[in-house]
Amino acid sequence: MLESLRLLQFIFPWRSYQAELLKHFNSHIEDHHFHVIAPPGSGKTILGLEIVRKLGKKTLVLAPTLTIRNQWEDRLQSFFTENCDFKPYSFDIKSPSDITFSTYQSLHAFYKTFEDKNDYYQFFKSHNIETLVLDEAHHLKNAWWNCLMDLKRNSQFYIVSLTATPPYDSSRAEVSKYFTLCGEVDDEIAVPDLVREKDLSPHQDFVYFSKPEDLEINFIVDYRRNIADFKDELLKDQTFINFLIEHRFYKNPNWHLDELYSNTEYFSAILIFLYACGFEIDHQKLEVLGFDKQEMIQFPELDLHWLGILFQNILVSDREQLIEQEKYVSTLEKRLRRLHVFERNTVDFIGEQRLYKSLSNSPSKLKSIVSIVNAERKSLKADLRCVILTDYIRKEFLNIKVEEIEDIDKIGVLPIFQYIRHFCDKPEELAVLSGSIVILHQSILSAFETIESLDGFSFSPLQIDASFLLVTPKGISKNSIVSVITQLFEAGNIKVLIGTKSLLGEGWDAPSINSLILASFIGSFVSSNQMRGRAIRKDVKAPNKTGNIWHLACVDPTALDGGKEVDTLKRRFEAFVGVTNSTIPFISNGFERLNIPDEIPTESIETLNASTIKRATKRILITEKWNNAIGKGTKLTKEVKILHSGKRPFKAQKQVYYFDALRFFVVELFFTMMLFYVEFVAQSFHLILQRGVFYFIYALLAAFVGVFGYKLLKALKLFIRHGYLYKKIGKMGLAILDTLDELGYITSGRANISVNSYVLGKGDVVCNLVGANALENSLFAKALSELLEPIESPRYLIIKTNLFRKRLDVENFYPIPELFGDKKENAIVFQKHWKSYLGKSKLLFTRSVEGRKLLLKARLFHVYNAFKEVTKEVMVWK
Repeated sequence: MLESLRLLQFIFPWRSYQAELLKHFNSHIEDHHFHVIAPPGSGKTILGLEIVRKLGKKTLVLAPTLTIRNQWEDRLQSFFTENCDFKPYSFDIKSPSDITFSTYQSLHAFYKTFEDKNDYYQFFKSHNIETLVLDEAHHLKNAWWNCLMDLKRNSQFYIVSLTATPPYDSSRAEVSKYFTLCGEVDDEIAVPDLVREKDLSPHQDFVYFSKPEDLEINFIVDYRRNIADFKDELLKDQTFINFLIEHRFYKNPNWHLDELYSNTEYFSAILIFLYACGFEIDHQKLEVLGFDKQEMIQFPELDLHWLGILFQNILVSDREQLIEQEKYVSTLEKRLRRLHVFERNTVDFIGEQRLYKSLSNSPSKLKSIVSIVNAERKSLKADLRCVILTDYIRKEFLNIKVEEIEDIDKIGVLPIFQYIRHFCDKPEELAVLSGSIVILHQSILSAFETIESLDGFSFSPLQIDASFLLVTPKGISKNSIVSVITQLFEAGNIKVLIGTKSLLGEGWDAPSINSLILASFIGSFVSSNQMRGRAIRKDVKAPNKTGNIWHLACVDPTALDGGKEVDTLKRRFEAFVGVTNSTIPFISNGFERLNIPDEIPTESIETLNASTIKRATKRILITEKWNNAIGKGTKLTKEVKILHSGKRPFKAQKQVYYFDALRFFVVELFFTMMLFYVEFVAQSFHLILQRGVFYFIYALLAAFVGVFGYKLLKALKLFIRHGYLYKKIGKMGLAILDTLDELGYITSGRANISVNSYVLGKGDVVCNLVGANALENSLFAKALSELLEPIESPRYLIIKTNLFRKRLDVENFYPIPELFGDKKENAIVFQKHWKSYLGKSKLLFTRSVEGRKLLLKARLFHVYNAFKEVTKEVMVWK
């Protein structure tokens, strides 16, 4: 062990969950990896430093930003030395010391300086660097992987990986790469653990909705109307209908099987459009896809998704094959360009980009921010510490006239500053902190001077309001001004701070924040979670602090569910774990925990917002809800929710039945049979007298079969096809679990893990593992979701069929999860366990000619569900 590291010692008591994690360190590090998931505020940096101390080797610590890199050195001096006197450290990767703090970008730049990569590997060996610490490794850009993977392949290191948000939502290749570098997850600290130990503050997310301005509403309504008119005209356009009828896919499908199999959505879109026109689809066209003559396909409605797929292929993907019709295709292109639905080689009838851009920048959000700030100030008074994060600065709004403020049409740091300065009370408590613009009120200059000399800065009054000063450092680093503003904010001289997500969103530490407004719509789950982390840290000066996190959404008045912005929020919330707004609270991720209605009509927005503000001011209730919910569980469990569908699905949706039709059918059949029995006895009493009891029984059976034979057959088919869904899902889960175990993915011991499957009140079915670790839970949930989702393009299919099923026209198609479908031997292992729980089945390789044909048939069986959310992965504290 290095002498310098041996002398380090953590000078404070460990938190209980940190001590628990470190207790198992020796067993976890046996494979030379230690991979920990822990949320912001859990002391990841301190844990990392303790592990470095325990290993006692020369270490390279890599962080995503300079700010976080500097924090590592600061935590080392503050928490592991008595007098901040640790000397053998370096910030220069070219001149390493016992501990070297650097960034991923610096390592990548250093890597590129070596023409012979052997010299790169030798550099680390010659400097005896044996430990790599990867802080927030999910930040790694594609180009940055090479230098680390190269290093790992050619040298022996201890690799310590610390992250708040593993990239579970990334592609399989990226997830695989991540775990190859970092190793399997060894331990996880959950948000409820931290709240229970009072190391994170109780907190809640709130959504404040806004209604677009009249100009925006008119723009949206006109846009939707024009597209609806275009669709109506197209359905009557005989030229276009003939164009599709003459398309090679429809005219001669047998001649183009390979193309058909590789682009099933295109062929589906052609059929769906022709069907919507009232055109009778020639069944011979479907026979080539494996459908028998008696099989009828119920086509879904021609919505804008399908219209988009059709035109994306006609105008882009398939255009070279339509060269003989180029003149007509060009006229179609011009029509779509005039409608603004075809730009940058992309067809978008929904208007996701065009309308979303308009709504995400809606000035109505500026009014939302003013309302939130006013409500929070009224509630918290002098205790208010509000931070507003956004994406852009918008320097053009720095010196606008007073009468122009209400004409601001963009979201950004300066538009928000102007609105709050003009429309909120106590503007002297307001400040701006971004990479290039810093604004303070002149009234806090004296407080500024107690922290840093004014001589190092220039102060220029704003033209629009001389009481506000533009602050510019004189040859001093940006970090210095960030530090000064942070201290002023912590002290309460600044109560509302507006900044950019890039500067303050990650790594910036101001524990006093109790109200965070996220006016940012750029970024991933990961960055959203990092931004929230700013507001949920505990504040030793305010032990009863609760954090309110505000999300903004401008509602699309033409969409009942609120539109694209609400949809984006829903996706973001998959990464957030929090307490529900329900009467009996529990801890979960997902948007549903806020109990916001599925439909958000614009006329109910004010009522909804008033209710949200009222709930947000009752901060003591937030704390109570956390305390109640935490007591109901011990750890976070990932589970799959199979979503209930209110509409009865058609035959194509065979593999999953979303409501228990069989149960209702049996009840209906029972009462009908009783009624039939009473009526038959009453009407046929004379038969008993004339012919005897046996003749009566024969007549009863004959009448019963005649009346109920079809219904009984229908019930039998329903049961064979669907059974009781939650039991079937449970059996699927067992097949997945046993396959994971046989293929070596289960490290917790198969005997300790069970599958739990049950029905929720609304009809959703939930399935999860009990007794598994985080990685096992994640792999299980992903595999089950893939098994139940509409079929896309798996390498292998399982077809549940037999002679009896074929006679009843019941075939179920299931995609083999990607984790098991990469090799045939793995797919066979899954099929073996499937057979033991769910009966006989056929395994089909979809890359063969026959396989492609059946894959297309299977996909068409699910075409009705192509754009619906079928399953959802949920984290629940249990």
